[in-house]
Amino acid sequence: MTDLTPSQDRPGLHVTKNAPSAPATASARCHCGASATANGDAQVALLVQGWTANHGPAHNRQGG
Repeated sequence: MTDLTPSQDRPGLHVTKNAPSAPATASARCHCGASATANGDAQVALLVQGWTANHGPAHNRQGG
């Protein structure tokens, strides 16, 4: 299986949840250099919200 962990060369957001009862985990890396990890459903949800608002798609909307 390919490693889907975001890196400086491959920025992005990666979320996993191995089973419905297992806690979610996430890692994010932006082309601007920002990075973050989260463990647990609530923290992963916050990371995704922050990523969407401030990195990744937000950079594309703002043109840089």
